[in-house]
Amino acid sequence: MNDVRFPLFPVLAALLGLALFSVMDGVMKAASIAVGAYAAMCWRGLAGSLLMLPLWLWRGQGWPPASTLKVHVLRGTVASTMAVLFFYGIVRLPLAEGIALSFIAPLIALYLAAILLGEKVRPAAIGGSLLALAGVAVIAGGQLNGPSDAEAVKGLVATLISAVLYAWNLVLQRQQALLAKPEEVAFFQALVQFGFLGLGAWWFAPLPSASVWGLLVISAILSAASLMLLSWAYGRAEAQVLVPLEYTAFIWAAIVGWIAFSEPVTPTMLIGVALIVAGCLQATRKAPPVTATTAP
Repeated sequence: MNDVRFPLFPVLAALLGLALFSVMDGVMKAASIAVGAYAAMCWRGLAGSLLMLPLWLWRGQGWPPASTLKVHVLRGTVASTMAVLFFYGIVRLPLAEGIALSFIAPLIALYLAAILLGEKVRPAAIGGSLLALAGVAVIAGGQLNGPSDAEAVKGLVATLISAVLYAWNLVLQRQQALLAKPEEVAFFQALVQFGFLGLGAWWFAPLPSASVWGLLVISAILSAASLMLLSWAYGRAEAQVLVPLEYTAFIWAAIVGWIAFSEPVTPTMLIGVALIVAGCLQATRKAPPVTATTAP
């Protein structure tokens, strides 16, 4: 019998969702190598829109009001820019390394919440941020040797900027979830992505070949499946149980990178990942409750 503090099936669903998401990143890396990150994301937006349109129409939610549409457009624009930078980065970095660097996003989200929502940043968050930054420095230092320095640095910078935008995306995601159902969110995310990136398609997004279209459709399906699994899991288990599982994405990314791209996992990368994860866990842990004491 499952302990309610460790709900087995939601944990397994979350792990599968994270694994599928990492496989999706690998598929998108292959597509980005073939046609570029911008084109891959632009045309994946089209594929995702066409896949989600029937479901959105079937749910009969209708066109959203202007206030909700504004949030859809803002988040879709931020997420599109974030994703292009991320896939640009992982074309130039090992997949697992790019995932590891993206782990700093929850820390940035803490500071964005303080700025945008007026939340107080606890001392533990500051200490955790410094620890995670040390991890980023270790990973960055591991890239600064060899002939591919310039490209690796470009990938590193793009991935870190992507992490900043991902943190903003997390804040917007909370706001969006209060305004629209998952089907509407998924449809407009893809639609805005295609509409926004489509503005530069003439110059930056040549039409993919049939094989690349196949990769983009597979990527869109994996993304949708991952989203549904994670949504199901988070609806049945506490966030404090599931959030630490996010760090297993590094394991899946390392496996995908090794199998698909022959990418090694170096000791420097592992040390950096350990510091980043430790810093995130330190920064996001809850403060212990203050209990009243009585005189003996």
